[in-house]
Amino acid sequence: MIIGVGIDVAEIDRFSASLRRTPGMARRLFLERELLLPSGEQRGYASLAARFAAKEAVAKALGAPPGLLWTDAEICVEESGRPRLEVYGTVAARAEALGVRSWHISLSHDAGVASAVAIAEG
Repeated sequence: MIIGVGIDVAEIDRFSASLRRTPGMARRLFLERELLLPSGEQRGYASLAARFAAKEAVAKALGAPPGLLWTDAEICVEESGRPRLEVYGTVAARAEALGVRSWHISLSHDAGVASAVAIAEG
């Protein structure tokens, strides 16, 4: 059963400008392991914008309650390249209260826009 669906888009140039203008913003939005590629290099702005859109989509799928922490939703990448969501703390508590047992996440970026869809399944 679908419990919630969320979708979000982020303009990549605008998002990257915000990250450059506000140095601490990346640490408030992402866990350290989300900021880095497996090689240890910094993840690109398009990829980060897609991850931010995914976190927004997750919040929308949960009904956008106040008090969710950005870092309580982690966008991971499986060896196949498929994105996967891990939830902790505030996000995990809200998901549990709604009966969410699994997540489906899709990320994309093209033509200057990053997008993401999150489906919460119970």
